[in-house]
Amino acid sequence: MNKHKRQVELIVISDVHLGTYGCRAKELLHYLKSVKPKTVVLNGDIIDIWQFNKSYWPKSHMKVIKHIMNWLSKGVKVYYITGNHDEMLRKFEGFKMESFQILNKLILELDNQEKAWIFHGDVFDVTMQHSKWLAKLGAIGYDTLIIINSFANWISETIFKRGKLSFSKKIKNSVKGAIKFINGFEETAADIGISKNYQYVVCGHIHHPEMRKIEQTHGSIMYLNSGDWIENLTALEYHNGQWELFRFSESERIAMLKNAEEEVEEMDIKQLFSQMVSEFNLRTS
Repeated sequence: MNKHKRQVELIVISDVHLGTYGCRAKELLHYLKSVKPKTVVLNGDIIDIWQFNKSYWPKSHMKVIKHIMNWLSKGVKVYYITGNHDEMLRKFEGFKMESFQILNKLILELDNQEKAWIFHGDVFDVTMQHSKWLAKLGAIGYDTLIIINSFANWISETIFKRGKLSFSKKIKNSVKGAIKFINGFEETAADIGISKNYQYVVCGHIHHPEMRKIEQTHGSIMYLNSGDWIENLTALEYHNGQWELFRFSESERIAMLKNAEEEVEEMDIKQLFSQMVSEFNLRTS
């Protein structure tokens, strides 16, 4: 692995959905290893408790957790903001241990006394508020579609020598797009953020990475969405007073594959967990 790590003041990731077939944990782990943040915001749906299946928890998913715990042991601030797929954690809001904290929303003070209001975003989603069972059913269907899409991509790339297809992204974008426009997701978030004199509003949830200024009659605000690690493979970064939207590129993928070839020995899940716990205990004792 390349020892050079980019210094970043803050990173925001959301909608990882660990524990599902659609999660791109290997790509996320490669990204996490490439940065050295001071603060990390996990903005909801990191672990997919809705669809959690103890029979499906690959090594790469455990390695993501291990890497985050390694950051914690080094004093990196990690805020876990709850989402709808990990809503079970909302009962632990306010829990704090060392540099780790579970919250439902977060207000961060940035450079020049600017404030960022950070939350997952499901509070603005009507399907979440009134038809939770329908939303869960849709999530299961989406995960199934991801599996079908993966098989279709293998056929497209291996047999027909064509590019990747994205049935799931097209369908998800159309469904979430309808929800976004019907409920005025971005405009509502912006309206509340402006009324509270925040300069930034940062969300996840809709799997649609975005950075844009929203202007209204009573003010303006920068709206940011960190996207997801299912298909968009994006994260938000803040450094030296500037926000950037990171996108996992083809060059990143090539570097990831090269690093995978250089790995000598793969530990099994039990070994990974034992090492993770022992390292964390040593560094916090």
